[in-house]
Amino acid sequence: GMLYVASHHGVFRVDGQGDAEQIAGRTQDFMGFSIVGPNHFLASGHPGPHDEGQPSNLGLIESTDAALNWTPLSLSGQADFHGMEAKHGRVYGYDSQSGQIMISTDMRTWDRRARLGIADLAVAPDQPDEIIATTKQGPARSSDGGRTFTVLTGAPLLSLADWPSPGRLFGVAPDGVVYVSADRGATWTRRGQVPGRPGAIATSGDTDVYIATENAIQHSGDDGATFTVFQQF
Repeated sequence: GMLYVASHHGVFRVDGQGDAEQIAGRTQDFMGFSIVGPNHFLASGHPGPHDEGQPSNLGLIESTDAALNWTPLSLSGQADFHGMEAKHGRVYGYDSQSGQIMISTDMRTWDRRARLGIADLAVAPDQPDEIIATTKQGPARSSDGGRTFTVLTGAPLLSLADWPSPGRLFGVAPDGVVYVSADRGATWTRRGQVPGRPGAIATSGDTDVYIATENAIQHSGDDGATFTVFQQF
């Protein structure tokens, strides 16, 4: 019943009822962020202004108490994941330093795969080797675990993607138009539009969609057709 928002100024807990709560008062730059399970989060990014003795790139860090405390796991000082997902017993990350897709099964050793420029990635919920990445050329699909990608012909230009179920793949264009694909990205249908510039997307259940913009969290309860402000910043 709680939404967690990872930002350039810490992780915030929001419930749509009151002010957003900055967890542990930690002003840290969180880039990639993924929830593995109850109270179990993974992230990447940069230390806050008062964090001394930490490298500028934090690599993969982990919290097992819902973002109160964080522990470095791997790639400290090396990687800065700008996109991250935890699915199928794997961690999928896009490292902005090398421009590579990286995958780990133990959160400590990593396999470096394709090098390409992306804004976001989404992993198929039923196929661990199928990935959709948003690129400047349009969304691209990998069917071999991120080793190679092919741009999807005729697809809209997207900056964000989320894949909650096999027949429900979401994409958000830079202008806030929300698209959905029922056939794994082969065709796309315009669903709605979120006001503002989209920065992140998360889905919950069968119909809830949350999109972060520069000054608010927008919520849709009708699968992305209409949006209202859930949390103002």
